[in-house]
Amino acid sequence: MAINLSKGQKIDLRKESGATLTSFCVGVNWGAIETKGFLGLTTNKQSVDLDLSCILIDDNNNLCDHIYSPLYRIDFLQQFGLPKGKLLSLDGALRHTGDDLEGDSGGDDGLDNEIITVDLSRIDPKVAKIFFFLNNVGKEDFSQIPYSKIRMYEGTPTQVKEVFASYNVSAESGYAGKKALIMGKLYKRNNEWKFDAIGDPTPDTFLGQTIHLILKSYL
Repeated sequence: MAINLSKGQKIDLRKESGATLTSFCVGVNWGAIETKGFLGLTTNKQSVDLDLSCILIDDNNNLCDHIYSPLYRIDFLQQFGLPKGKLLSLDGALRHTGDDLEGDSGGDDGLDNEIITVDLSRIDPKVAKIFFFLNNVGKEDFSQIPYSKIRMYEGTPTQVKEVFASYNVSAESGYAGKKALIMGKLYKRNNEWKFDAIGDPTPDTFLGQTIHLILKSYL
């Protein structure tokens, strides 16, 4: 049975069988916003662009790698001292499926819109922490976005084998008015990887602000 994560909860990456979870997906799912049109006879759909990203931190608490959308403008990134976005970590252990600009427009299809696949066995030994976070490119806040949920599962981006843990973002009333979310972190302790469900919403309007906040307050 999947773990329904709560804010601040720490878990071991172990399955019910006792085996360690080493290869899995971190995914986020959401829907387009639906509003009623004239006299309620029509339905208007508004696309939602959430961005799932992560940064990798070494043993000395330095930013050593990143994964975020290549669609971010380089001039905006440079204002925060950040390089161009990319979808694959330097060690090949983490891979992003790509930027989804709309969300599910026809209802929940059961698959996540953006996914980062993780293979802990391939992660560079110098990496000590991996932070996952969400940014909303549009004007909406999380309370307006249908069925937004984060989960960790075994499988592939197109096939969910077994959900290990999930975190329901849309159910959190404290996320109203917030457009960014520091989801959680993988961290290494005694040579074993664990997960911390941070779940902190922030008022950030750009990914660079979120990364700076993590580096300043969460290491």
